[in-house]
Amino acid sequence: MAKIINVIKGTKDILPQDVEQWHKLEKNALEVFTKYGYKEIRTPIFEATELFARGVGDTTDIVNKEMYTFEKSDRSLTLRPENTAGVVRSFIENGMARLSAPVKLWYKGPMFRYERPQAGRQRQFHQVGVEMFGIKEPAADAEVILLAVNYLKSLGLNDLEVEINSLGCPGCREEYKKKIKEVLKPEFDNLCEDCQNRYEKNPLRLLDCKVDSCKAIFEKPEIQKVIHSDFICEECAQHYKDLKSYLNDLNVNYVENKLLVRGLDYYNRTVFEIKSNNLGSQNAVCGGGRYDSLVRNLGGDDTPAVGWAMGMERLNSLLPAVEPKKLDAYIVSNNSSEAFKLAEELRAQGFNVEFDLANKKFTKQLEKASKCARFALILGEDEINADKVSVKNLSTSEQVTVDRKETGAKL
Repeated sequence: MAKIINVIKGTKDILPQDVEQWHKLEKNALEVFTKYGYKEIRTPIFEATELFARGVGDTTDIVNKEMYTFEKSDRSLTLRPENTAGVVRSFIENGMARLSAPVKLWYKGPMFRYERPQAGRQRQFHQVGVEMFGIKEPAADAEVILLAVNYLKSLGLNDLEVEINSLGCPGCREEYKKKIKEVLKPEFDNLCEDCQNRYEKNPLRLLDCKVDSCKAIFEKPEIQKVIHSDFICEECAQHYKDLKSYLNDLNVNYVENKLLVRGLDYYNRTVFEIKSNNLGSQNAVCGGGRYDSLVRNLGGDDTPAVGWAMGMERLNSLLPAVEPKKLDAYIVSNNSSEAFKLAEELRAQGFNVEFDLANKKFTKQLEKASKCARFALILGEDEINADKVSVKNLSTSEQVTVDRKETGAKL
């Protein structure tokens, strides 16, 4: 017997009994995002490696440790680890900057990162996300946050917490980076290896560290004083103030988290996460923010932008199981030809119908019908000769015989 080939570690099959849940996530996304004027975009699952090195940032864990990169025809290609860079590439390449602002896009699909698999996180995982281009005002930030909240509510998720912060602009952030490095310098040897590597390249990322010993260092009073200082410039401070005003007016409950920096280099000003108390330590279900320099960094015109992404596996873990939908009808008959014709007649009318392709005994067919359908359509020789169908309601056991052409009216 040939050796069985198993699924690759960090990937999972989405089985038929689970796919209803995924359909719900996708259906609600289409409905909610369409109300806000967002249009779906579908980008390739692999792009030039340079796109992610320049877009996501070569100091991030994603680029340094987690990308699936391969060579083909002397070109370096990478399976997308996230989709914002790909959407921005498409925005530039397809001349969307010429469209009337705002340009609102949403996406769904698989992403790939080589990291340790854990609950709600796989090496092939799925995200749903939105991107808005062309609006620098904080109303755009408020809309995408509200959109995320309303999408989650549409799924029945209400036990959520919105965290927000402002990273300022590149100008005011440089002074903040210097202060962070200065206050952490005496603790350098006590930082984890990742934080030591980030100290020079990207000191803000230190604040995002999940290692307990580092988190304890950041709680020290002298470090907290720097973290909670008002480092952002007057313009960035006004943007942040206006955002909070919008969220208050829209009744979006939020908390400010000065340690929130997000893991990607392209963010500026607003960053936010939405967390669930039902996911343990890895509790973020949505993350995003503003990235006003990314379009320019990837070769486009200066274009403000803001967006977010959600992990669909994590969303699924928070939702109650969806009962698989039953067939409208299952045809019970030992005349395969007539059963086939009746099935096609009903399918043409929009009904979901099956019949027994193996032509098993009546009792076996009825047994299957009771498990998978709302109605059993009994098509014996008497019914065939009289051009009738016996329709049995499998919930009530009520059975009636009707003209064959009237069958659909009874389902």
